[in-house]
Amino acid sequence: MESNSRPEVPRTNTILPRREFLHRVAVGAVGSVCLSGCVPANIDSTEELAASSVDLVIGQRGLADGRFQKPRTLAISPNDQLFVIDKTARVQAFDTNGKFLCGWKTPQWANGKPTGATFDAQTDTLVVVDTHYFQFLFYTPQGQLVEQRTIGGVNGTEPGQFGWVTDFVRAPDGTIYLSEYGEYDRIYKYTSDGQYVDRFGQHGDQPLEFSRPQSMAVDAQGLLWVADSCNHRIQVIDWREDKPRSVAILGGQGAGVGQLQFPYGMTLVSDDRLLVSEFGNHRVQCWTRQGKPLSSWGSAGKEPGQLNQPWAVATDSKERVYVVDSGNNRIQRYKL
Repeated sequence: MESNSRPEVPRTNTILPRREFLHRVAVGAVGSVCLSGCVPANIDSTEELAASSVDLVIGQRGLADGRFQKPRTLAISPNDQLFVIDKTARVQAFDTNGKFLCGWKTPQWANGKPTGATFDAQTDTLVVVDTHYFQFLFYTPQGQLVEQRTIGGVNGTEPGQFGWVTDFVRAPDGTIYLSEYGEYDRIYKYTSDGQYVDRFGQHGDQPLEFSRPQSMAVDAQGLLWVADSCNHRIQVIDWREDKPRSVAILGGQGAGVGQLQFPYGMTLVSDDRLLVSEFGNHRVQCWTRQGKPLSSWGSAGKEPGQLNQPWAVATDSKERVYVVDSGNNRIQRYKL
């Protein structure tokens, strides 16, 4: 469970002995698998976005309305209302100018705070991924809990039970995908009305295996994109039929262009682009969906355009990019 002393680099319950696993992380042996579609490490010709690309900064450290204590996730509604959740378990809503609108807390938070959020347009609700209570909570945009939609709530390994949950996404056909880490690292499939269908995955670094799948997205074809965070890669998976199939793996551990270090956030943008926020490299990269780097921005720091342990990334209807600048207790908005 989460505590104040727990490091933000995630614990990774693993089939390896702990000492061996930590050694493999240190030498870069974990997460080294690539398939066709991987990004070469020697690509270095990308565009750097200037600090002037930042056109809005929301928040600073604090407990008052509009301030944050280590925000970790955000979601954006179709009308561009922004919802941010920080480590006080507060959900705060803002308009497109960064004006505070309303706020509320999740029902329980002593064991840990949410690490994921999605605005589900099909149900017009904000889905709060209540990580340490093994459940997905549905709220109206005004903060009313829609209890009958709750998924999960029991820690366990049986269908309908979860470990530490991380994300919720809905495919174009209505299918729901859920992700978890902990004793198991895997993905769940649910029907459009929230009924369990199937699940797959385990801890590991092979295709269709995971080490903290923290963020997901589904493209127009129905392919599932997973930020496989502690494997430092993005997995593209076709689960439209009964069995999941690996399509591509992008990235690999490192600090070079086209490489990743704890990619916690990911979102798909039009024109076949992919945005990835890297907790470990303090930056955001923009790639083609084939894995070719196009641009990147951010470096460790607190000035405009700099980042400190960014978690989530999302875009609004105008494709302005919002980054959860967690270590700086703020949200930065960029123009691509």
